[in-house]
Amino acid sequence: MKHKISFIILLFIPFFIFSQTKKTDANIFGHVLNKSDGKHVPYFTISLKGTTIGTTTDATGHYFLKNLPVGDYIIVASGMGYETFEEKVLIEANKSIEISFEIKESNLLLEGVVVTASRNESNRREAASIVSVISPKILENTNAVCVSQGLSFQPGLRVETNCQNCGFQQVRINGLEGQYTQVLIDSRPIMSALASVYGIEQFPANMVEQIEIVRGGGSAVFGSSAIAGTVNIITKEPKKNTVSLSNTTNLIGGKSFDVNTFLNASIVSDNHKSGITIFGASRQRSPYDHDDDGFSEIAKIESQTVGFRAFYNLTNYSRLNFEYFNIGEFRRGGNNFKLPPHEADIAEQLNHNINTAGLKYSIYSKDNAHKFVAYTSFQDVNRKSYYGAGKDLNAYGTTDDFSFSGGLQYTWNIKKILFMPSEFTSGLEYSQNNLNDLATGYNRTIEQNINIISAYLQNEWKNEKFGLLTGIRADQHNLLSEPVLSPRVNLRYAPSKNYNFRATYAQGFRAPQAFDEDLHIAAVGGEVALIQISPDLKTEKSYSYTISADLYHIFKSVKTNLLIEGFYTQLDQVFVLNKIGYDPLGNLILERRNGDGAIVKGINLEGKVLPSKYLDFQLGFTIQTSEFTKDEEWSDNPNLKPQKKLFRTPDKYGYLTANWNLQENFTASISGTYTGPMLVQHYAGYITEDTEKITPDFFDVNFRINYIIRVNGHFKMHLNGGVQNIFNNYQNDFDHGNLRDSGYIYGPSQPRTYFAGIKFEL
Repeated sequence: MKHKISFIILLFIPFFIFSQTKKTDANIFGHVLNKSDGKHVPYFTISLKGTTIGTTTDATGHYFLKNLPVGDYIIVASGMGYETFEEKVLIEANKSIEISFEIKESNLLLEGVVVTASRNESNRREAASIVSVISPKILENTNAVCVSQGLSFQPGLRVETNCQNCGFQQVRINGLEGQYTQVLIDSRPIMSALASVYGIEQFPANMVEQIEIVRGGGSAVFGSSAIAGTVNIITKEPKKNTVSLSNTTNLIGGKSFDVNTFLNASIVSDNHKSGITIFGASRQRSPYDHDDDGFSEIAKIESQTVGFRAFYNLTNYSRLNFEYFNIGEFRRGGNNFKLPPHEADIAEQLNHNINTAGLKYSIYSKDNAHKFVAYTSFQDVNRKSYYGAGKDLNAYGTTDDFSFSGGLQYTWNIKKILFMPSEFTSGLEYSQNNLNDLATGYNRTIEQNINIISAYLQNEWKNEKFGLLTGIRADQHNLLSEPVLSPRVNLRYAPSKNYNFRATYAQGFRAPQAFDEDLHIAAVGGEVALIQISPDLKTEKSYSYTISADLYHIFKSVKTNLLIEGFYTQLDQVFVLNKIGYDPLGNLILERRNGDGAIVKGINLEGKVLPSKYLDFQLGFTIQTSEFTKDEEWSDNPNLKPQKKLFRTPDKYGYLTANWNLQENFTASISGTYTGPMLVQHYAGYITEDTEKITPDFFDVNFRINYIIRVNGHFKMHLNGGVQNIFNNYQNDFDHGNLRDSGYIYGPSQPRTYFAGIKFEL
């Protein structure tokens, strides 16, 4: 513990002398207008680039920045759904100047600031990699109450449920399993293997400012496991004084309630020197039994989340951010819910208590050429579990999991290196994870201590037309004898503002350690299935190639965006699961071992169309193949041949969203996902022997309407309702009873579901 404390203290020793704020009586004031209709835009962000100075327009669309530092600066006007506007300004002592903005709407989300492409803030158009953004608007219009329900509405992403009992979910990017995706919280790799088992469903939607997704290898930026891509969950920051209370109640399959209540409140000081956002969420979901066999297909959930995110501007050029949240969740699946789990025929019951906190210190030089960041985050997970079948009194378990991440990052904006301006970034990072998973009834103990020391360097040459990013990261993993080097190269060419072409090469790796699926115990045939790691498991390596064209065009008044992205990922010494028999206690054993290799390749397509400010469409489609380089065995059934195709990876899938503002206060939204046929495993138990099945395709369509009642200039009430999975496209061949294979589940996560909601906003 002493070395952890010393490390944290070391991170936050200032490397620069703080600049003292002097009274200059230099002020900027003005207003922000929507160029399309001439109306003032309230709560729009106005800031000085390279400083901590900023404010938002008031309810009338006006702003005032006072007592500013003198010198040459760039003033920035930015907001969700609008193009970002920048203007150079000379600030002089004892002088007030007026700067007003006419801004254009950008409902296609082509503009905006993203951080996941290179660990630094950049305009989305000019980012080194394609960064897809899931905004609060998408989460709201698709009736997503948690992160997992909103992730499918981006190209190349698909969320699937892997267990009928507990509802274990994972997000697949470009067809690869969830273990190949790095999930970040506010850009920090703090989500451990244990937290990832249920993590994307445990995050309530009201915590989210936006979700950034980068498809393709990212180990050179974020380290191990960022092979398929990166999902960066960015939590809400305080920007204005506001409070909201909402409730969404779902009726799953017409018989099981899912009640969600959300609270958000933000307070920002008058001088915008400090602010805090507080959020809370409660979820009460009843179990759902689709085929009336007495066993659930959707688990019972009782969860509560509370947390905050705050900032304090130490000076005009330095800021301290702090965040904390707690998630407490109970979930259970199986049967006989009124009885203790060991009196049920099948029960998977989990009690989670998750504490997560982070601290970040940022400082800029006065000329915005230098930026230094020191950060630390931790996550502590305590889990009490029961994974059992056949009324087993010994199936209880406990898990303690502690994750820590801390680092230093320095960025230097250089006016010119060789042939164009560049942004040089270097950093050091230390990550630790201590896992103790004890399931005494199954004679299974996982004690895993992971320590990774990392260093990374990258340089991005860029201007409006060209971009070249080269970078390398070295990770010294304590389970590996040698450091792993992960290089990365990104090219970007924009012959005009409306055409962006990109190419990327990246390497990545996964160390021979336990991952999220290994910490889940499934019920199969009235018994349990355990995953163990082969003692000969070697590091899995990846080589990823991506090429894309991002095209924008306006046909008269119709705004459009077309993204074409080709991807190719080669995996060497790929991790596979193989059924190897039973242990002395009669538990089915699946072993994680190395296969020969695998290749995943395909094309992502995405189109966005905005015929008018009242109507927008967005749709994406993926066509891909996912195969091992040679046939791999997964079952001891002699009637099954070794399989070359990766399981649970459809060759085609996609999504759509559409929003129509019928009136100023009335919006109708349609959304949906398509999942093509895929090959799935079906273990013996309810059926006589292991088998494989090609599933049907599914088209899951949702409809939502929302009406806003404006009581006065500040208070609003939202009324909404609709239907999810309108056509009830849902799996119809679940196993029945206590001999079922709980992993035999595919297709949409829930059947036809009716919902209604109300939100009060001040």
